[in-house]
Amino acid sequence: MQDKQETPQSGTGHADELGHDPSTDQQANQAAETEETTTDTTPSLEESLRIAELKAVEHHDAWLRAKAETENVRRRAEEDVAKAARFAAEKFASALLPVRDSLETALATDNQTIEKLREGVELTLKQMVSAFESAGIAQEDPLDKKFDPNRHQAISAIEADAEPNTVINVLQKGYMLHERVLRPAMVVVAKAKGS
Repeated sequence: MQDKQETPQSGTGHADELGHDPSTDQQANQAAETEETTTDTTPSLEESLRIAELKAVEHHDAWLRAKAETENVRRRAEEDVAKAARFAAEKFASALLPVRDSLETALATDNQTIEKLREGVELTLKQMVSAFESAGIAQEDPLDKKFDPNRHQAISAIEADAEPNTVINVLQKGYMLHERVLRPAMVVVAKAKGS
């Protein structure tokens, strides 16, 4: 009987005469290729630093632009507020110009009768009331109402038949600008009898 000698075939995973397995070589070659591919796709430390610096510059530029835009918006807002304050009375002043014209016309007219002068003053007062209304100025006339220290200024308190703390006399009307007191009404308030 003859011994059959097995001849190794490459790639079959059998060891050759030296005990070397060719399939192990193939795996080693594949691992080396994979390592090279991985090394090629992973950026080096210098490349990572360069990318980070570029991003930092980009973010810094974006921050500078945002800061400049914010400063521009703030400056424009300040200018708008300054203009609003300077020209806030423009509409009201325009509404008062006819009142002034009427008063000047009344004073320039010679030989006026009392009736004509009174009629002119009444028309001028209507113009002024209209100007006040257009500006949001309302008259505060608290007669027979409860005294409100936020809107009224009590000059005195006298005994009266009215309920205590009721306004019984208005010495000077008050004025409000959109619910804000321009001038409080000067009033006399009722107090309880015998107090």
